[in-house]
Amino acid sequence: MIKNMPQILYEDNHVIVAVKPAGILSQSDGSDRPDMLTILKEYIKEKYDKPGEVFLGLVHRLDMPTAGIMVFARTSKAASRLSEDIRNRKVLKQYYALTYGGPKENSGVYKDYLSKDGETNVSKVDKDGKLSELAFEVLGRAEGKTLWKVDLHTGRSHQIRVQLSSRGYPIVGDEKYGHVQAGPGHKAYTKGDLCLFAGILEFRHPVGDRQTLRFEKMPDFMASFAK
Repeated sequence: MIKNMPQILYEDNHVIVAVKPAGILSQSDGSDRPDMLTILKEYIKEKYDKPGEVFLGLVHRLDMPTAGIMVFARTSKAASRLSEDIRNRKVLKQYYALTYGGPKENSGVYKDYLSKDGETNVSKVDKDGKLSELAFEVLGRAEGKTLWKVDLHTGRSHQIRVQLSSRGYPIVGDEKYGHVQAGPGHKAYTKGDLCLFAGILEFRHPVGDRQTLRFEKMPDFMASFAK
């Protein structure tokens, strides 16, 4: 049995779509910590009795504490086309987030310039950084917290976490960029639980008639917040 096996939402000969759990790396960083790429390679090798090295292309990433839907390419052709679509903003990536505080507006667009310190792995707003853009919709407000739906237009490191926290709306459970404790009344949120989830992924299949595939999943913190 494969340890830390993620939920598989879809697979064929060209792509595999899975839900990354929080605390799992997208790809190995050289440590002994589990990562999605290695886990799914083992899954493919075992399920299809593949000899030798299994090819699996990483076309996008999620931060280690962030859970959610990811797509991986099972062929180099699929990897190339998916990567191109991501660069050309033809892949829809939407997230759910729960923050302390929130904007007065119910929707809008945030544009910032962000840079990342390679030594500390911390990103920040920086006029000399790279343009970072997201659109948001407020789904609910309660007990001083806000539930967001975020449409990511660019893919900068820690982008959502930085853009929201820099405006005074840190994500619940974010030990790097904001508060940690969610406070009373939300027992489902404990220290270390980052309330950021990649819940919607839509992309064109990389081969054939290139039909649009859409996957959606609701995080636990969203269901708890609605109660």
